[in-house]
Amino acid sequence: MIFYGKVVASQQPLHWGADMHDPTAFTDSENWSGGYYELAIEIGDTSDERLQLALSALWRAAAIDGCFGRRDREPKEQDEVPCTVSSLAEFFHLRGTVTLPTGRRVVCGCVAIREEDGPDWLDFYLPLGALERVDERIGGFPFDEDSGEASLSWRRGLDDWLAAIGTSVFDEVQFQLGLIGFETSGSVDSGQLGGTAPEERWMGYLIPTDGGLRFDPANR
Repeated sequence: MIFYGKVVASQQPLHWGADMHDPTAFTDSENWSGGYYELAIEIGDTSDERLQLALSALWRAAAIDGCFGRRDREPKEQDEVPCTVSSLAEFFHLRGTVTLPTGRRVVCGCVAIREEDGPDWLDFYLPLGALERVDERIGGFPFDEDSGEASLSWRRGLDDWLAAIGTSVFDEVQFQLGLIGFETSGSVDSGQLGGTAPEERWMGYLIPTDGGLRFDPANR
C-alpha cells in the first residue's frame, strides 16, 4: 500500500476572541486533534492522472485557501506547494483553510490512500479540534452521549456542503463512491455496497447512478 497520509449547520456558532484559540492556526496542535470529519472519495483503479484531476477539482470546489505541506509553520511562514499528486507523495498531507457553511474558517487537509491491489482514495478532512472551536455543539463527537441522532443538528448542514463538493468533483471525475462522516475512509467500498446504501446510516453516501450521483445522507 502506498500511503499518502492516513484521508443543519450551526445557527449560533461559537465565537472566539482574544482569550480563545484561532481555528485557522496551523501550529496549534489542538486544531488538528480529535480525528477527522471527512469526504472520502473512492476514485477507482490506480491512476495518477485521475487522482490529479480529482485533487484539482476538490481544491476548486471546496474553495480551499492555500496549499501547504507543513503544519509546524503558519502559512505566512512557508511557501505554498503545488496542488499535485507529487506534492501528496512528498508531504503526505496537503493543508489549507476553508470557509464552512456558517461562514467560519478552519484548518483543513487532504490525503490520498493508494492501495497496491485496490483503488485510489482521496480524503478531504476537517479536524474535529478546529470544528469544535467554531461550534460548541460538536463537543466530544463521536464519543459523547450527544453523538447519535442529536448530532445531526450540526452534521446535516456540513454533510450537505461536503456532498455538494463531492458532486462537483464527480462532474469532472466520475468516481466509484463518496463517504461523508467521521473517519469514513476504508469503512466500506463500492464493491461491498453494490450501489445501495444501508437503511440505517451513520455516514452519508454518494453513489453513482445511471442519471448521475445520488446522495443518501446519514440518519443516525
